[in-house]
Amino acid sequence: MGKRQTTGHALPPEAAIDALEHLYANASAALVRALDRYLDTREPPTTKERAAFRYPLLRVIYYGAEEPQRTRRAFAKFQRPGVYATTVTHPRHFRGYLLEQLRPLVAEYGAEIEVGVSSQEIPFPYTMERVDEIGRMGITAVELARHFPTPLLSLVGDEVADGEWDAPEGEPRPLALFDAVRVDYSLRRLVHYTGSDWRNVQNWVLLTNYHRYVDQFVHWGVMRLSDGGPYQRLVLPGGAEIRRGEAQDAVEGVIAASPWHRFQMPAYHLVAPGGEGVTLVNIGVGPSNAKNITDHLAVLRPNCWLMVGHCGGLRQSQQIGDYVLAHAYLRQDRILDTLVPPDVPIPALAEVQVALQDAAAMVTGERGDSLKERLRTGTVVTNDDRNWELRYSHERRRINLSRAIAVDMESGTIAANGYRLRVPYGTLLCVSDKPLHGEIKLPGAANAFYEAAVAQHLEIGLKALDLLRERRDTLHSRKLRSFDEPPFR
Repeated sequence: MGKRQTTGHALPPEAAIDALEHLYANASAALVRALDRYLDTREPPTTKERAAFRYPLLRVIYYGAEEPQRTRRAFAKFQRPGVYATTVTHPRHFRGYLLEQLRPLVAEYGAEIEVGVSSQEIPFPYTMERVDEIGRMGITAVELARHFPTPLLSLVGDEVADGEWDAPEGEPRPLALFDAVRVDYSLRRLVHYTGSDWRNVQNWVLLTNYHRYVDQFVHWGVMRLSDGGPYQRLVLPGGAEIRRGEAQDAVEGVIAASPWHRFQMPAYHLVAPGGEGVTLVNIGVGPSNAKNITDHLAVLRPNCWLMVGHCGGLRQSQQIGDYVLAHAYLRQDRILDTLVPPDVPIPALAEVQVALQDAAAMVTGERGDSLKERLRTGTVVTNDDRNWELRYSHERRRINLSRAIAVDMESGTIAANGYRLRVPYGTLLCVSDKPLHGEIKLPGAANAFYEAAVAQHLEIGLKALDLLRERRDTLHSRKLRSFDEPPFR
């Protein structure tokens, strides 16, 4: 975890985060100054200067002197007395999250907080936004690596999240799932894949596999900016923004000019204070993309991610445009098999399931048997082979045994990675074809379906997030905690 000296003085949570912000600002500023000097003069940093390029260290000590009060809260809890530590990056951005974790640990457990400087260096690419400029100056990354800290894959991993860490005798236990270098690694990946500043990612996330949902989300977001609600701006891939009160022709121009096609998984952010808005990411098709984006989104500790996309209906009674609420997954995606073996059950989270069902009722206006005709709950098969139909005779028995009602390529992966990385998850799919019953995807039929179903489907997902905001006290399920869980969620 990059341990080093701390102040040795116990601090209240607010003062501890102030100290983290101060140490991080000084360290990153020192690194940038040394880089700027090197670009101008080719003078490398001295050993003393390089010693300043280090992440701050957060340490929490729990003595176990008093029995803590019982709580249903699924985070900010100690499993045992001891010393817990982690390195921290961008503490100002994560201030709300850090306070949410630290306050109960102090108030309920009597924990003591210490802040100091770690031995973990800040890699220089994580403090610079001028990669193109450096390239034009004829300076290579190899040259900079001779004098400045670089990202080392040997130091970036998910051992804590995957339960593979081993704390040496006398060393602190992990305080959080991700340390600073792991967080910074993913923050840069998010910028690369989504075309967005990671700071714009909101605490409530929708993932989709079709660009038509993006069009609907942008339209919905522009409408929300004009209705006096909490939303402040809509951020598009590439960084363009639409703000309240902008003229319609200006809005249309910004949308048309967005370079979303340059990015593998473009993201759109309807921003509200405190990160309480909504982020939509078009992850494209396939389990590899689904794992990739959720690996990186997880370091931001979102409150929830929901999959809203299309699926193939597997039951005769289903109609094109019906909804599927996944309560189990037959995982044939294979992308997470070594980390979360397929025989490990991925539980449905009741809080998310109820919100999705309630949202469907509110948006469609249907209740009881009428809603059940449109919204079916059951097992979703997530397959890594888009043309699984060509092996129907091989697949048929397994699908039949699972009692599956739908098939897609992302939902099981998103749920399994949410389970693995402790991010609440859920899936609401829309039936776009029925491959077992002769209703395959054809251009004309697809267009008619999209026009009729996409807007309502997206609205259900957004309404579910509204409900989950209201019910957030029960959202972070204890089902996601392991036996040796770090105190932070």
